[in-house]
Amino acid sequence: MELLYLEDLSAGMRFESGSFAVDEEDMKRFAQQFDPQPFHLDEEAGRSTFFGGLVASGWYTAAITMRLWTSGGLPFACGVIGMGGEIGWLKPVRAGDVLRVVSTIVDVTTSKSKQDRGIVAVSADTLNEAGDVVFNARPRFLVFARPR
Repeated sequence: MELLYLEDLSAGMRFESGSFAVDEEDMKRFAQQFDPQPFHLDEEAGRSTFFGGLVASGWYTAAITMRLWTSGGLPFACGVIGMGGEIGWLKPVRAGDVLRVVSTIVDVTTSKSKQDRGIVAVSADTLNEAGDVVFNARPRFLVFARPR
């Protein structure tokens, strides 16, 4: 996989990550540590909620999205360095779902004061195996130019 620098990027470029299978035990472990709500920890408890069963924490879904970006879904040479943005949870993620991320470059802006870097705006959708968007993000990333 070719790693990309700021000058390699332009609006409209599209990237698709590999996939990630959501495992129930990993889902629960994450929830136990970071988002211990009943519908993230126990199938029976989840049945009586809005979700109708066990669902992944939205933060787990966001973490999976980050994993997919950093393992090739956004091949930025100097890493995936966040500079803010917006996120949204659209559908619940459940054990057994297989997620992937489709990202599109929206804008590339070179810094006026530091020519060795810029901000890249991205529109990204995390999809399940049925093609449903379960999570979306509109981040801005710090991306560096190729070293001279």
